[in-house]
Amino acid sequence: MKKLLVANRGEIAIRVMRTAKKLGIKTVAVYSTIDRQSPHVKYADEAVLIGEAPSNQSYLLGDNIIEVAKNLNVDAIHPGYGFLSENADFAEACEKNDIIFIGPKSHAIRVMGSKLAAKETVKAYDIPMVPGTDEAITDIPEAKKIAKGIGFPILIKASAGGGGKGMRIVENEAEFESQMDRAISEAINAFGDGSVFIEKYVASPRHIEIQVMADTHGNVIHLFERECSIQRRHQKVVEEAPSSVLTPELRQQMGEAAVRVAKACDYIGAGTVEFLLDENHNFYFLEMNTRLQVEHPVSEIITNTDLVELQILVARGETLPIQQNDLKIHGHALELRVYAEDPLNDFLPSVGTLEVYKLPEGPGIRVDNGFEQGMEIPIYYDPMISKLITYGNTRDEAISLMKTAISNYHIEGIQTTLPFGTFVCEHDAFRSGHFDTHFVKKYYAADQLLDEQKAEAKIAALIAVKHYIEEQKQLKIPN
Repeated sequence: MKKLLVANRGEIAIRVMRTAKKLGIKTVAVYSTIDRQSPHVKYADEAVLIGEAPSNQSYLLGDNIIEVAKNLNVDAIHPGYGFLSENADFAEACEKNDIIFIGPKSHAIRVMGSKLAAKETVKAYDIPMVPGTDEAITDIPEAKKIAKGIGFPILIKASAGGGGKGMRIVENEAEFESQMDRAISEAINAFGDGSVFIEKYVASPRHIEIQVMADTHGNVIHLFERECSIQRRHQKVVEEAPSSVLTPELRQQMGEAAVRVAKACDYIGAGTVEFLLDENHNFYFLEMNTRLQVEHPVSEIITNTDLVELQILVARGETLPIQQNDLKIHGHALELRVYAEDPLNDFLPSVGTLEVYKLPEGPGIRVDNGFEQGMEIPIYYDPMISKLITYGNTRDEAISLMKTAISNYHIEGIQTTLPFGTFVCEHDAFRSGHFDTHFVKKYYAADQLLDEQKAEAKIAALIAVKHYIEEQKQLKIPN
């Protein structure tokens, strides 16, 4: 593998290129018109314009990207995450054009891309499942009977879904049909597929995911878990590794279950198996993400690995250089997704110019970043600007360092989730480890965050006044 094209943008494009360069592999960036001056374009050895700003006119045009790859004699394509990363047709098109797709085979993407197909595939592998239907709902009255048998509340989920789209909680029988109609409509609009299924709603779940890696020689390992329960609108904001609630025994059970899921679909490369963990520490298979995850850095840090490097080695047909027994957990890592969103206004996107943009630095701090000072935040893509990651010997150390890193991350011109990150790190529920996916709903209120910011501003102003008075005293010349 001599030349690698990254079919993505922003921080993940740079992240992949950094490892490629470390391995002596030339890199090719693709970009839309609005990303012409983006850091990932400057970082690559070569860069090619592929279309207009909307992703359906640029980053989602798989055929165009493959054409660029062929013209530049590219050996492999890394899709990052989002865009084409879980597009089975794109993976298949790479295979047909003798271009290595750095990810699983198209078969695994297809199977795991459908929650129903995934459940069917892993059924024979002794994987715990949330009680529910095994196939798409076509008969709503019959589905209502099944829901009553499972017991309310239940959850309606889009088979092709993700990110909370096509997902509805149904508290009682009376609202079943209306919520079903809404879920199907959302699923069609978001994914072009109205297939939905129902399962028992786990009332106080934690979202635990296991990182897996598999090579073409039958070796499958897991790199322990990530805790991803701090979410807004079913989207993760704060992640950490390891989880504060898993015992060594439960960690081993979940890791082994994740490996069985990977084997069930003949998986190759990096993937993540997601589980729900209930209040009694029973775990249930949720889905498999057939790509590198946004939150992969926390797993890298606690295992001293480079997951992108492992992806590339596996894609080249090499045997995994590590075995399960080689892996140990070292310390604790925390990640905050820095979104261009206003936490004081229901996390709505915040657009504008990065008038000030200075990253925090220091031991135990890592920033996977895709922006520079003076850049505009495009409205066409996911609003994530960067990922702020901290590492400590203990969880408390990682949290304390995160608070410091946030205070030294200077952004002006837009609103971001940095203040929300401070709120999470200072909250007793998070610090104690006693929280679930309803953290935001239970504890977060914009007015509370605003009050905290006003208090901090008042303290800062008082400190400034005190310093000014002391400076004036020192400047006075005695008579």
